[in-house]
Amino acid sequence: MTTDSTPIETTDGFHLVIDALKLNGLDTIFTVPGIPITDLTRMAQAEGMRVISFRHEQHAGNAATAAGFLTQKPGIALTVSAPGFLNGLTALTNATTNCFPMILISGSSEREIVDLQQGDYEEMDQLAIAKPLCKAAFRVLHAQDIGVGIARAIRAAVSGRPGGVYLDLPAKLFSQTMDAAAGKKSLIKVVDAAPRQLPAPESVQRALDLLKGAKRPLILLGKGAAYAQADADIRALVERSGIPYLPMSMAKGLLPDTHEQSASAARSYVLAEADVVLLVGARLNWLLSHGKGKTWGGDKAAERQFIQIDIAPTEMDSNVPIAAPLVGDIGSCVAALLTGMGSNWAKPPAEWTGAVNERRIKNLAKMAETLALNPPVMNFHSALNAIRNVVKANPEAIVVNEGANTLDFARSIVDMYLPRKRLDVGTWGIMGIGMGFSVAAAVVTGKPVIAIEGDSAFGFSGMEVETICRYNLPVCVVVFNNNGIYRGIDQNPTGGPDVAPTVFVKNARYDLMMTAFGGVGVHATTPAELQKALEEAVASGKPTLINAVIDETAGTESGRITSLNPSAGKKK
Repeated sequence: MTTDSTPIETTDGFHLVIDALKLNGLDTIFTVPGIPITDLTRMAQAEGMRVISFRHEQHAGNAATAAGFLTQKPGIALTVSAPGFLNGLTALTNATTNCFPMILISGSSEREIVDLQQGDYEEMDQLAIAKPLCKAAFRVLHAQDIGVGIARAIRAAVSGRPGGVYLDLPAKLFSQTMDAAAGKKSLIKVVDAAPRQLPAPESVQRALDLLKGAKRPLILLGKGAAYAQADADIRALVERSGIPYLPMSMAKGLLPDTHEQSASAARSYVLAEADVVLLVGARLNWLLSHGKGKTWGGDKAAERQFIQIDIAPTEMDSNVPIAAPLVGDIGSCVAALLTGMGSNWAKPPAEWTGAVNERRIKNLAKMAETLALNPPVMNFHSALNAIRNVVKANPEAIVVNEGANTLDFARSIVDMYLPRKRLDVGTWGIMGIGMGFSVAAAVVTGKPVIAIEGDSAFGFSGMEVETICRYNLPVCVVVFNNNGIYRGIDQNPTGGPDVAPTVFVKNARYDLMMTAFGGVGVHATTPAELQKALEEAVASGKPTLINAVIDETAGTESGRITSLNPSAGKKK
């Protein structure tokens, strides 16, 4: 009698996680290694995945968020337990708020110890904490369920309204073993993770009837329109309709900002005067004054009618009545509108388009005069004009932007020409996205990245310039240095030795941070120096930081949202 002594091939939790991600086309992980996920990062790299290691988990999470927006696939952030998990929560919540697909995977303590509160290493009930802050949260306890857990996380992240998903993997899971063949069968390749959701025909007709009767129509494009990657149809909708359009900041470039129908330079006028507004992937939240009030013409706001395209029916009527809700994915809704419009759609009244165009030309001329000035000390306008010129010459470059005044001025000054080339703080207005977004943009697109940073915003993630240098990424960081938050001239009212809370070290040399890690650092005090350094950085693809010294008196408190400060306007 003989027996087969051939050993049974086994696999473990580490490899099942890696194989499940790879099976679903997720080949990049953004992480900070540590217990209990260090070996997972090593094995993932050995299996051909790209593992980008950061200095802080929040920035790894931000990178995953940006990757999700750019690719329509969930970005993967991997953290250690407890403190690392908590560091990743800001990015997870930001992804959910902005509707970007990402998955935060964290190692965790063992359930039996956590539930009895026996004091395990970094003990924390992470799943309970994550649940209210993300779209969905799952925990996997057994190796044979890893495939299901990752499949559910992927589908939750990208289906319907995209968002952040938390996946909890206790440390013991990784070392669990099982038959390799059974393990392979347990994995799931997600099919049609974000299926099309077609709008109801009557909803399409209602929207078309409303547009047809409009005397002063406006199309408002949000970042959801950029995420949808329905670029050709969105452009066709705008051009065939002849309706002026207004892009929100991350929708800039769906059509070139220089397009003749762009109403960006007449923003205040069109928001106050439009009688029918078509919202495409935009929400009437605080960024649009909730669809009411002075921004929308005061008393006229009550007469305005909205058409809203959104995949979530619960978004309708969240602030004002939506006369024509169009529920479905943006690509399908826009295609349905185009079909319904046909080829003989009547353009808006010339009185409306002419009035918008007149204000657009007038305001652009005013802006051109301001940008042409060259004050003795750079200000936001003269510095951003230099960047504007470089972006115009390099439309494929991705612009990352954060700050207060630095963000507000850049939104209106730096033109974008192609879709998904602008990443910024989004709905939550969160600072600290700069370096994480920049790393992700460079990694997933291979394109040059220009990060326009206020000096305060840069402080949130500045250490990640080492990450940029370590991976030799084509990122140029431009720090607008005015010696403080908003500006650098505030005084301590007591006359004491401490500087004012908004003031930084005077004449800081941020450029030396980049040179410390082997990158290129440039100290620029004029627009010509700034433009030359930026042109060279984009051409070379070398990690670069330009310390752009601007007038410390430039800027206003909180940029254009000063009114949100309870003491705004009070005499000091």
